[in-house]
Amino acid sequence: MTTVPHVSQIFIYPIKSLDGVGIQSAEVLRSGALKGDRQFALFDQAGQFVNGKRHAKIHALRAEFDLAANTVSFRNSDTESNGNISSSAFPLEPEQADLEAWLSEYFGFPVYLRQNLEMGFPDDTQSPGPTIVSLATLEAIATWYPALTPALTVEEVRARFRTNLEIADVPAFWEDWLFAQADQAVAFRIGSVRLLGVNPCQRCVVPTRNSKTGIADPGFQKIFVAKRQETLPAWAERSRFNHFYRLTVNTRLAEPAAGGTLSIGDPVLLE
Repeated sequence: MTTVPHVSQIFIYPIKSLDGVGIQSAEVLRSGALKGDRQFALFDQAGQFVNGKRHAKIHALRAEFDLAANTVSFRNSDTESNGNISSSAFPLEPEQADLEAWLSEYFGFPVYLRQNLEMGFPDDTQSPGPTIVSLATLEAIATWYPALTPALTVEEVRARFRTNLEIADVPAFWEDWLFAQADQAVAFRIGSVRLLGVNPCQRCVVPTRNSKTGIADPGFQKIFVAKRQETLPAWAERSRFNHFYRLTVNTRLAEPAAGGTLSIGDPVLLE
C-alpha cells in the first residue's frame, strides 16, 4: 500500500442506543473505552437496558447533544405519534428527574438514566476499547441492497452499525486484519495509543432496521450473511466466522490503564 491507513472519523454515543456525535479527538480512558462513549444508558424498572434490541421505538427518538454545555434534547421523529414532539435541553447527568419523566412518557413506562464514568456501558465488557471499521467497508455494504427503498446510503450504514472509529485509505474490510485466531490478539497502534484487536463483532437485530423508523428491512440479515461470506478477504481469519453476521472489530488496550488520545488523522500501524 502506498498510503497510510488513518482515522477519518471518530464517533461517540453519549447515551447507549441513541444518536452519535462526531468529534475531532477522544480521550482513551484507563479501561480502554473512549471518554463519553456510552457513558449513559437507559434502564427500565427491572434494571434491563432500554435499547434497540428490546424496544424498536427507540429508533424514532432523536437525541441532540451539546457536549460543551453537557446537555441533551430529544425529538420524536415519528410523525404519526400523538405524544411529545420535542423536549427542552436537559442537563446530561444521572437521576435527572425531568429528563427521565420525558423519556418515561415517550416509552410509556418508567425509564431511568444511569452513568458509568470508568467504562461506560459497552456490549463487550472484556474488550471495551473503540470499535473499528473501514470507510470503504461502509461504502461496500451500501451497495448490497439495491432493492431497498429508500436506498441504503453510507450514512445509513454508519447509523446502523454505530462504530467509534472509521479508517480511510484502505480497501473494504481492511479491519479484518485486526483479529486473529481465538486465542490470539493483534497488536496495532493508532497515534500513540497501543491497542489489541480481539474479534469481529457479532451483530444483533438493530442493523436490520431503518435507523430512523425502526422498521425492519425484510431479508437484510440473509443478504448481509451471503455477501459477507462472498466478500470475505483472503487476509481475514476465517476460523472466527462461525457465522457471517459479523462486522467491525472489538478492541482493548494493549497496555492496561495506559490511556491516551486518539485524533482524526492519526495513522494506524500494525505492529
